[in-house]
Amino acid sequence: MVFIPGFACSGRVWDETVKQYSDNNTCYILTFAGFAGQKAQAHPDLLAWEEEIYQFLKNSKISNPTIIGHSMGGVMAYLLAADHPDLIAKIVVVDALPCLSAVFNPSFRSQANPDCSGIVAKFNSMTDSMVYALQKQSIPTMLADTSMRDTVIHWTILSDHNTEGLIYCQFANMDVRAKLAAIHCPSLILLESGFKYYNDAVLKQFALLKNTSIHFANKGLHFIMYDDKTWYFSELKAFLN
Repeated sequence: MVFIPGFACSGRVWDETVKQYSDNNTCYILTFAGFAGQKAQAHPDLLAWEEEIYQFLKNSKISNPTIIGHSMGGVMAYLLAADHPDLIAKIVVVDALPCLSAVFNPSFRSQANPDCSGIVAKFNSMTDSMVYALQKQSIPTMLADTSMRDTVIHWTILSDHNTEGLIYCQFANMDVRAKLAAIHCPSLILLESGFKYYNDAVLKQFALLKNTSIHFANKGLHFIMYDDKTWYFSELKAFLN
């Protein structure tokens, strides 16, 4: 089992899930370069990160893994399953849409070469205290479990600002809806409860994805593994068994 965290998060976001499955599975927990205290790369790039994960799986001779990804890590799961269909056995995606921007802007079109300079400059201009204040303000919209908020904020503060700016820009521009047609493995898509209000627009994004189960959480926000824990583990158990 390969666990991929989301934007600016540590692989430790999966600690409780790994604890549930590590007795009977070999678990690989990833953290992207530049996030949560990891050494940054000179030129971070989402698609290059996908290739790095693929090479890691290939070189480590990890065959037929289950990929579990949250948020941006969930989009990475889509990419890996689409680009390497013979390698991946299953994917579990926790609150990641194929094109998040299109839910709120139906006319959204991904750009071939987006200009990220302004966003990068904005991230690089922020001090740790500014990041903390911004995260403190926004975290209640993403994480209902108050016991984990400081942990997630801490991961963001430890993250490299240049990496955050570039990857945020690339992620906001990403649209993998067409690539879903290339995914052949079984998939479980777990979405936060709030997406129920955009039900038609959300489900439309998965029109090309076959052999999938798409379920909305009963409660909570973006970090479903914390906010709707009982439901989350029940869904995992049913799918993985």
